[in-house]
Amino acid sequence: MDLKSSQVEANYSVLPRVNSPDDLKRLSIQELEILAKEIREFIIDTISKVGGHLGASLGVVELTLAVHYVFNAPRDKIIWDTGHQGYVHKIITGRRDVFHTIRQFKGISGFLKRSESIYDVFGAGHASTSISAALGIATARDFDGEDYKVVAIIGDGTMTAGLAYEAMNNAGMLRKNLIVILNDNNMSISPNVWAVSKYFTELIASTHYNKLKSFVWDLTGQLDGMGDRIRKLAARVEGGVKAIITPGMLFEALGFRYFGPVNGHNIPKLIKILSEIKNLNGPILLHVITQKGKGYKPAEDDAPKYHGVTPFDKITGKMYKSDKPQPPSYTKVFGEALVQLARKNSKIVGITAAMPEGTGLDILRNEIPERFFDVGIAEQHAVTFAAGLATEGYIPVCAIYSTFLQRAFDQIIHDVALQHLHVVFALDRAGLVGADGPTHHGAFDLSYLRLIPGMVVMAPKDESELRDMLYTATIYNKGPIAIRYPRGNGIGVPLKEEFDLIEIGKAEVLKEGKDIAILAIGSMVYPTLKAAEKLKEFGIDAMVVNMRFVKPLDKKLLDEIFDKFDKVVTVEENTIIGGFGSAVLEYASFKGVKNVKFLIHGIPDEFIEHGTQAELWKMLKLDPDGIVEKILETFKFKRTLISQKIQK
Repeated sequence: MDLKSSQVEANYSVLPRVNSPDDLKRLSIQELEILAKEIREFIIDTISKVGGHLGASLGVVELTLAVHYVFNAPRDKIIWDTGHQGYVHKIITGRRDVFHTIRQFKGISGFLKRSESIYDVFGAGHASTSISAALGIATARDFDGEDYKVVAIIGDGTMTAGLAYEAMNNAGMLRKNLIVILNDNNMSISPNVWAVSKYFTELIASTHYNKLKSFVWDLTGQLDGMGDRIRKLAARVEGGVKAIITPGMLFEALGFRYFGPVNGHNIPKLIKILSEIKNLNGPILLHVITQKGKGYKPAEDDAPKYHGVTPFDKITGKMYKSDKPQPPSYTKVFGEALVQLARKNSKIVGITAAMPEGTGLDILRNEIPERFFDVGIAEQHAVTFAAGLATEGYIPVCAIYSTFLQRAFDQIIHDVALQHLHVVFALDRAGLVGADGPTHHGAFDLSYLRLIPGMVVMAPKDESELRDMLYTATIYNKGPIAIRYPRGNGIGVPLKEEFDLIEIGKAEVLKEGKDIAILAIGSMVYPTLKAAEKLKEFGIDAMVVNMRFVKPLDKKLLDEIFDKFDKVVTVEENTIIGGFGSAVLEYASFKGVKNVKFLIHGIPDEFIEHGTQAELWKMLKLDPDGIVEKILETFKFKRTLISQKIQK
């Protein structure tokens, strides 16, 4: 699996010579073009073995080389939006030899990470942060009296988020020297204007044109009122041409000088225009057209499928699948259940923020398209849009990854909960998601949702319970209600044709016991059941409860447990700070419980790195063996453990 340095030396002619951006500057244009082909092959070869973000990486090869060729990183600051565009950047900034470890346990990150390299100026896993960060860096540069360039590269759909326009509006007001490169991989410019717009872009970016413009501007400034009229006329002419043949007037209105569109796969043209604009003053926007998946036909033909991939056959493009039949994913079960419910209830609609396939709402889009809404990378808008629908009696199901819903926290409180609106939040990828790491782990949702007044928060133990919880959520009409469920395949339990209503706040006892009570929520229920079986080997009879609800808690059952047991364990795939275990402790404190010792087990108060889910669960002792170990250690069962091992 490893693509070692020796293999790189043998397979490529230019790539082995590039270990830093300085090495690029020693190459000819012809060698840069050879390098682009070799990097594409290197990425395809590596990602086909280990998985990762393929399409976006292949689309920015020439752009990355041109940017690093023209600018002087790390002195010049290059900020990438959504780090899955950063694979080429990683390869040419000294990480080629460890690139095969990308997104692997203890390997390099799939995103930009400040602690990983001095070339990673700003970490990014969520979208649309680059312009804001770049403006902050440019402002700090000016405070310090420094003289370096700041370049933000944004694209792959991230311009649909309001944060990008907030940043551009502020940048236009501050007039800082800043370059924003819009990587447009949707081919939005029609072919019939390409030649004219290309000529116009080269003209307005040229040194001669800008010198002439500055000369005329200075000259007309000496002509009093007549000069002002000439200036206004010239601005109208330039602006009018831009409005006719380019989409740049929006950016001009925000205070940016617009250049483009430019072919993002033409290295000489990119180098030329970047060299021309790098020394211009004020905010600059360069519009670059690229093709997602460029150079690999399967990725060119199906961009969504090859955005993020598991290992695949690089010849055919087919993803490798397990020989064993797998249970359906939670995402698929959710998507199919939503369509089934929507057919029965015409008020149900689905909303996603640019993740229809990722959330399973592509099934609703295909089956009932008029009740499907993709709002783009705009989670805040998605939530308030849902709130508006709810005011008119509709039942919006807002399906957003747990980590991305964090971006709409205020809207959940202010626009939904405060008005007691019936919005269903379906949080996919809750818990530890694996290779995408800390930017994508859904480690905080139980904490940030349960503190909101009126919010119901539940988590299913398996895919069948997910269906019932979704049904329950659409029936419940007293306010907002959230379901959080993990990434990956279900447990494999049979799925009923219809749905059962779950009583709000009602837990279920899965196993009776007399020595210790283990309260589990969501994805930790089945590992806890297995842990209880293992505890029998140590003479410990554990009660296991599927709590189902983090809010409201089943207080009647908790009272019975506090009366019966002096050892209580809570297990959750959420941070222990403010999560499910905290809720149980708060209730115990409120009740004045004094004779119970608690173990709150979950994700510790730190950011968890990337790795497979299984590797991370084992590391954090959230697998069955780890749960057993934590219980034995906490409740001083170590002697029993040692004696059992001796007997074996």
